[in-house]
Amino acid sequence: MAVTATPPTVRPETVPSRAGAAAVTTALVLLVAVLAVVDITQGTAAVGPAEVLKALTGRADPGDASVVIASRLPRTAAGLLVGAALGVAGLALQAVSRNVLASPDTLAVNAGSYFALGVVAGLSLPLIASSAIAFAGGLAAAAVVLGLSGLGTGTVRLVLAGTALALGLTAVTEGLLLLFPEETEGLYQWNQGSIGQNGFDGVLQMLPVVVIGVTGLLLVARRVDALALGDDTARGLGVPVRATRVTAVVLATLLSAAAVTLAGPIGFVGLCAPALARPLARWVRGLRRLRVGAPVTGLVGAALVLGADVLLRALIDADTAVAVPTGVVTSLVGAAFLVVMAARLRDTGGAAAPDKLSIRSRTAFLVTLAALVLALAGVAVAGLLLGDSKLLLGDVANWAQGNAGRTVSFVLDTRTPRVLAALLAGAALALAGTLVQAVTRNPLAEPAVLGVSGGGALGAVILVTTVPTAGGWSVSAAAFAGSALTAVLVFGLAARGGFQQNRLVLVGIGVASGTTAVISLLIVLTDPFNATKALTWLSGSTYGRDLPDVLPLAAVLAVGVAVAGAGHRELDLVSLDEDTPRLLGLDLARARLAFLVLSVLLTATAVAAAGTIGFVGLVAPHAARALAGRRHTRVLPVAVLLGAVLVCTADLLGRTVIAPAQLGAGLMTAVIGTPYFLHVLVRARR
Repeated sequence: MAVTATPPTVRPETVPSRAGAAAVTTALVLLVAVLAVVDITQGTAAVGPAEVLKALTGRADPGDASVVIASRLPRTAAGLLVGAALGVAGLALQAVSRNVLASPDTLAVNAGSYFALGVVAGLSLPLIASSAIAFAGGLAAAAVVLGLSGLGTGTVRLVLAGTALALGLTAVTEGLLLLFPEETEGLYQWNQGSIGQNGFDGVLQMLPVVVIGVTGLLLVARRVDALALGDDTARGLGVPVRATRVTAVVLATLLSAAAVTLAGPIGFVGLCAPALARPLARWVRGLRRLRVGAPVTGLVGAALVLGADVLLRALIDADTAVAVPTGVVTSLVGAAFLVVMAARLRDTGGAAAPDKLSIRSRTAFLVTLAALVLALAGVAVAGLLLGDSKLLLGDVANWAQGNAGRTVSFVLDTRTPRVLAALLAGAALALAGTLVQAVTRNPLAEPAVLGVSGGGALGAVILVTTVPTAGGWSVSAAAFAGSALTAVLVFGLAARGGFQQNRLVLVGIGVASGTTAVISLLIVLTDPFNATKALTWLSGSTYGRDLPDVLPLAAVLAVGVAVAGAGHRELDLVSLDEDTPRLLGLDLARARLAFLVLSVLLTATAVAAAGTIGFVGLVAPHAARALAGRRHTRVLPVAVLLGAVLVCTADLLGRTVIAPAQLGAGLMTAVIGTPYFLHVLVRARR
């Protein structure tokens, strides 16, 4: 009897590693070369392919040769260098953290560099010194995020940590921009990332830095590859795990700092390049190793940056394209990537529940409540009395009776709506944060991570920059509409699987990143007056508010408190786990959606009334649980009072510390909220 042998199944991994890697690398080199050639031929000057060829061969008109040699070639070279550096940096960070969402953006490396350069913006420094400062800031931020979020599969924790730290650092930096406009002139535009260059000086100075970073990573590539097997296995193979991880992070940060110094933060290239190169590893096994994968990922990064620049100049006219930073385009693409990856990510429910807290006695709860009411009254009175001009309690009493003088009446007529707006916005954001943290079962979540605050900011900035004469009600309506549309988008994308927490949070962060990129685009393209007005609004300012502006917020807050109070038992169940609510007959998906819709209404109205104010939805609920325990019948009133006190205090400090100049309440809450957030992460790590 004849025996028929079954032919072996050819798997994608059976492609020879060297031949496959060579083929992939060759194809990418050709793609990058084509993009580079096209990029050189694009620009505002009438210098086409023929003139470029003449300039490269030394036969061109001096004017055309100057355009090609001094502007276009340096721009293309910068795109190649920056893209390659960020691609390799992202791959290294993902390898050492074993997290596919790690990148210079999600680890707050870019935000750290932006902050460090903002601090020294008034100094005249050589490029290499600026690179060293950017490196120090980026490395410090990455160390904080990696150290406090943990390594391994904690995707949501890492992204939340990086996002929150980036929000805090960016808020402080933008505060510096508002306080020192002359010293920081052009820093905001620089932060959007542009590969435009004036000569080869910058490229030539950063090239050795990039070469050192890439070479160093290639030298430790085998050790980094061993980390993928797990720390214990790597130690068994003789790999110094901690030293390898620190070395890789330092080298990746060095690459990111070089890219930031040369072109500003080019968003999400470090996330997208490894994600695009990863599918190739299914066909070519050798690409899974860092030594082979790094050059491939670097080429993908270069193609992304040059492709974004080519696409931008192909779609819009050359004069407008010059003003649009390349980083805005890559940020939009990266935000879409993050949303797609989040939608495909398997939701493991890995967001940890809040820390187990001791049950407080009824007496302790009542004492806490009374102390917060007194604090609220005190900060409200202080908000009325203090500012660029100081008043007395008697002035307030006379004003209430209609007997105050013209000056006192004017001050209190403008101050009272500001205090009310701060109190109500803080309470609404705290209540929204409590709902979001209960639904996601994640003590590090807040309304901003759902993209709602970003959507409101986008709606307001669109109106501010396109209709400079728009009034307060119009801006508030635009902010509310933006928040509502963003919420619909996020909920629609996260609906699969019943609004599970990991997917919902990551989709929200992706959408929020997209709104930030569009806001940056609008601010950069408008005139300086509109840009300053938009930045002031984004800083969470209560300036110019009147009583009609706060009435909608008061109404929505009253409804929100009533609904959340009536549903406190459902909130307790939703915050436990996936199974207990279902066993008790609660429709988990419907309950989550209802609470999320309520949180959106609260956040949108708060953003419309007081601008973008971050961290209140994080700090107030977490502090409330620490003071009152886990039961929402106690958490809700404590959180609402804490939020009101926090924002009113931040608004008061912003109006008085540097009076007559002012800082927005959002900037002050970022200064307060970022250290508290780090404290929460430290406790979570323990």
